[in-house]
Parts: sequence; structure tokens; C-alpha cells
Amino acid sequence: MPSELIVPPLFSPIPPAIHPRHACIDAGTTAWAEHFEIGSPELRGRLVRHDIGTFSARILPDGREEVILLLSDFVLWLFGVDDGYCEEGELGHLPGELAGVLHRLTRVAQTPHTLMLDDDTLAAGLRDLRARVDRYGTPDQAARWVDALREYFFSVVWEAGHRREGSVPGLNDYTLMRLYDGATSVVLPMLEMGHGYELQAYERTSPAVRAAAEMASFIITWDNDILSDHKERHAAGYHLNVLRVLESEHGLTADEALDLAIAQRDRVMCLFMRLYKHLTRVGSPQLRQYVASLTHFIRAAQDWGISSVRYTTPENPASIPTGFTDTPTDDSPEPLQIPAISWWWEVLPEEATPPPMATGRHGLTLREPKQRWSHAR
Repeated sequence: MPSELIVPPLFSPIPPAIHPRHACIDAGTTAWAEHFEIGSPELRGRLVRHDIGTFSARILPDGREEVILLLSDFVLWLFGVDDGYCEEGELGHLPGELAGVLHRLTRVAQTPHTLMLDDDTLAAGLRDLRARVDRYGTPDQAARWVDALREYFFSVVWEAGHRREGSVPGLNDYTLMRLYDGATSVVLPMLEMGHGYELQAYERTSPAVRAAAEMASFIITWDNDILSDHKERHAAGYHLNVLRVLESEHGLTADEALDLAIAQRDRVMCLFMRLYKHLTRVGSPQLRQYVASLTHFIRAAQDWGISSVRYTTPENPASIPTGFTDTPTDDSPEPLQIPAISWWWEVLPEEATPPPMATGRHGLTLREPKQRWSHAR
């Protein structure tokens, strides 16, 4: 039996928020999943208990209810693909065959009326999702949603290659692919749809705004890895998350890897908050709404991660926190030594960047993970 890690409260300077109709949204997603028969009956029965509607209501706490329901249905659909095809199905070990299936689903998303996968329930659900994306979004938002879905599909095929080989990627490759295989980028167009605006291309594609979106993805996926590690370690078969990558990359124990992963996400969280304040100060009203939605997305994933039965697993209780702390373990303004993301630290103007420090507040660096105060074996 693997040793059990004790995850301390994670740093979160973002207040919680939730749409008042979250219970109705959750019920609506349950009905949608049953109508389209998403996944096997056993998988669908698990997914509808995961409070996905509540999660989506936290992402868009003051957004349009119909778009929150669309987002909730889409997140459940993504889990139908990820859990059903990639994590639990045979295709998860067959990257070539998985790529073929996902390419066909991409075609359905691009051209819903195409004569393809007519008897596939995931394809039927995807056709419905695309119709609603077209209803509530602009043509450009729909195109970006399809492009992001393709990125997600491409990344899970990469993961399937490692699952087939039982291999662990390096930290830089894992960091890059985690920006996509967490499916966070597919949610971004819906942040705009949820408030009925379209972010101007010159703002959305600027390095600072791109960096802010990627930082949000990093924080969300690192938190997900930290909070779901216990579930994955106790499950049968291959698992891949940042703790395993750090153990392999630096020869760390599980406890040391947990400390380092928390330090990394804390450093990025501090940078994100500085960038958020800067963009809120200089951006258009639409950009201010967009970066505010990024903060809601981060906190939504955190609240969901410590409360949903997807992660708390009643049959296998875990030592994960029930709340958050307002103190980071590492607030250094120095870049993480991960080439794929080190450019994030270049986008803030000099006046918005604090003076450089040798290390974080507790001396944490990439090569010197500190011992955590408590752990269980």
C-alpha cells in the first residue's frame, strides 16, 4: 500500500463565489448526461455525483445560466472522454487508435452535420454542445473552442503513449502538455460567452494575456495533481501527475515532491496575482472581466478539488485540506527553471515586479525542496 501524503492547506488569495442557481444547473447536467447516455452506465453514474454543475457555477458565478449549463454539460462530456477512453478504456494504451477516434470527434465538432459516428453517444452529445456554442457564442469563439478541443485531444494522445510504455516524461515536457491535457484551454472561450462579450484579438493574443491564461491552467492542473495524487496512487494501473514527474526528475521522495509542487504553484500564483492586478488596471472593460473570470476559474477548481467526491473518494479517504491559507510557501519573483513557462516572468512591466530575491520566503528553489512539517507513512 503506498504511503499516504498529508496535503496542507494550499495558498489561495482568491475569494470563493458561486452562482445562486448551482443546484438547478447540477440537476440539468445530470438530465443531459442521461439523455445522451454519456459513457457507460457505471461511468455516468459516477460522473453525475461529482457536482460538476456546482463547479461550473463557481467558474461563472455571475454569468448567464444557459452558458453555465453548457459549460457544465461540456465538462461532464470531457470526463466521459477522458475517463471512458483515456483513463479506463483500452484506447488509453493505444495512442494510434485513440488518435483516430479523437480526430473523428474533432470533425464532428468542426462540422456537426458530417455523416460520421452517427451511432456514437459521445458524438451525439458533442453535436448538441456545438449547437449551443453557436447559439451563445460568436463564430470566432466557436472556432477557438474547436481549436482548443483539438489541442486537448492531441495532448491526451501524447499521454497515452506514456501510458503504453509505462514511462514518465521530463518536467519541461510534462509542464507544457499539462497546459492542454487538463482541458482548461477549452473552457476559455466560454468565459467570454458567459458574459456576452468577445475579447478583442489584440488583447487576447498579447503576451501578457496569454501568460495569464497559461498561469491559470498551470495552477489549476498542479492543484488537481496535488489533490488527486492519493486517488491515483491507490488505483490500479498507470498514473501520471506532477508528483511522480518530480520524483523521477529530481530523485525526490513523495513528500519532497509534494513540497516542491506546492512551492512551484505558489510562485506562479504570486506572479499571476501581480499580473491580474496589472491587467485590471490597464485593460479594457472586457479584459477586466476576462481576467476576473480566470481568477474565478482557479478558485472554482480549488473549491471543487477539496469537496467533490471525485477527489475526496469516500471509499478511500484522503488527507487533503478542507480550506486554504493566505500565505504562500514561495513568493519569489524569480522564474521557475522550466523553459516552457519561464517567459511568463518577462511580461510584467518593471514597475509591477518586486525586487529580485535569492529564494522564496522559505528558501524553496527548484533544486532544494524543503522538508515538510508533517507527513504520514
